[in-house]
Amino acid sequence: MPMPNWRAMWPGQGGENPPRFLRFRSSDGFIMFVVAFAVFTDIFLYGLIVPVAPTALHERVGLSVDEEQRWTSILLALYGAALLATSPIAGYMADRFESRYWPLIAGLVALGVSTALLCVGTSLALWIIGRLFQGASAAVVWTVGTALMVDTVGRDGLGQAMGYIGMGMTLGIMGGPLLGGIIYGRGGYYAVFGLAFGLVGFDIVLRLVMIEKKYAVRWQQQQQQQQAPLKNETQNPPRSPSSTSSSPSSASGTTETKPTDAAPSSTTTTQQPTPPSSPIQTPPKQKHHQQNPITTLLSSPRMAVTLWAYFIISVVLSSFDSVLPLFVEETFHWDQLGQGLIFIPISIPHILDPVVGYLNDKFPTIRRYLAAGALFATIPPMVAMRCVTDDTTSQKVLLCALLVLVGACIATLMPPVLVEASYIVQEKEERTPEIFGKGGAMALAYGILNVAFAAGTIVGPFFAGFIRESAGWGTMTWAMALLTGVSGIPVLLLLGGFLFSRKKDESGGGGGGQEVPSPVEV
Repeated sequence: MPMPNWRAMWPGQGGENPPRFLRFRSSDGFIMFVVAFAVFTDIFLYGLIVPVAPTALHERVGLSVDEEQRWTSILLALYGAALLATSPIAGYMADRFESRYWPLIAGLVALGVSTALLCVGTSLALWIIGRLFQGASAAVVWTVGTALMVDTVGRDGLGQAMGYIGMGMTLGIMGGPLLGGIIYGRGGYYAVFGLAFGLVGFDIVLRLVMIEKKYAVRWQQQQQQQQAPLKNETQNPPRSPSSTSSSPSSASGTTETKPTDAAPSSTTTTQQPTPPSSPIQTPPKQKHHQQNPITTLLSSPRMAVTLWAYFIISVVLSSFDSVLPLFVEETFHWDQLGQGLIFIPISIPHILDPVVGYLNDKFPTIRRYLAAGALFATIPPMVAMRCVTDDTTSQKVLLCALLVLVGACIATLMPPVLVEASYIVQEKEERTPEIFGKGGAMALAYGILNVAFAAGTIVGPFFAGFIRESAGWGTMTWAMALLTGVSGIPVLLLLGGFLFSRKKDESGGGGGGQEVPSPVEV
């Protein structure tokens, strides 16, 4: 009995006939939407539980009110720990798979399991396991999704594509607490998870429908090969047997009348000195010793500053996740609905992420100035937040306006940082082919980048929460402004290569006519 063709059962992976709507399902726009929505869903479900967790831990798990803040921070840190531990593994494995499809399905399974555990969780153990599965799911989706985006759009449109990922990520991390607080306050606990399961179901449909571009190319080539004989038959009708049998004699007759032409052709067919020499000479020059991908990436100053910038983004976002709901509750006496609505001002500016990415693609030399300028620009609004102390309308408006400015800075910072990781890998592979092995290191680079983000989700809640609890809201805003402002200095000096030792090259670094770093700086 023949074995079933399991590969053919998955959309776009096999079969005899091309899938329906192949062009749309493998288009750049649709794949970008699927990846951005997958990232949004994962991080949205992470933030959806933020306003729900304190009350749920008290009412469903049975923790005392004094333990709510501590375990809320611990659960956020467990998510970050799982993300940190799983991201490099997910990146390494994704580069070894032929398709990005299966790792995305694995991330989907982990996301579904985590949502179910948190939904039925009436014990602390189930909440811990659920948060760990959420972190593992995010590691797979972010790592594989960003690598798939690079595979799809290439270098020219990478900035705008990463802008969509950044927008999905930030809208998820800020919109999750927003809708979580609103739905929990109006519909209750299970209404929150109804929305969660609905998003997971829609995510399942999108990932099943999507077809990777390399499989679509195979189908298109197969269609061209099938159409080629038909074109040849219409253009060159079949000859009669007499005409085909007479062709050799006519050819031989031509050869006999022109002996000078026959000699070179016979020499070429028998000796053929040129073809054997070319494959022998070129491959040894192209082979290079494969190096450890992780140490190769981490030894790059550009990668180090990219990781630090991504870490700072995560620290800022997770700090606000941890501190803002409690601050507005104590200062403005807002309930869970208000605690969710406070995330709207910091989320709205992230619709600019694709615009910033487009500017990065068009003017790649401004990448370092966009990122460094965004970090420096966070100082005034963060310092000014210390002035928000009273329950008045003017101070509520002031806090919202300052959050909009901080959100705009993060929206400007994220696309250049995300794009930089792919540029580092591409430039290293151009200078030293096969330095990362057959599978490359694109997914691994984003896996390492997610490690930095995960570290930020661990540090952020404790950093902001500890300072606010021990020294107050004003000191906490000063500390965050100092952290982002100082971080702008290495970003200005090293993002895209060292600022003071650059050379011009028309073909490198992500855009024509851009200045690219020397080999030492990559």
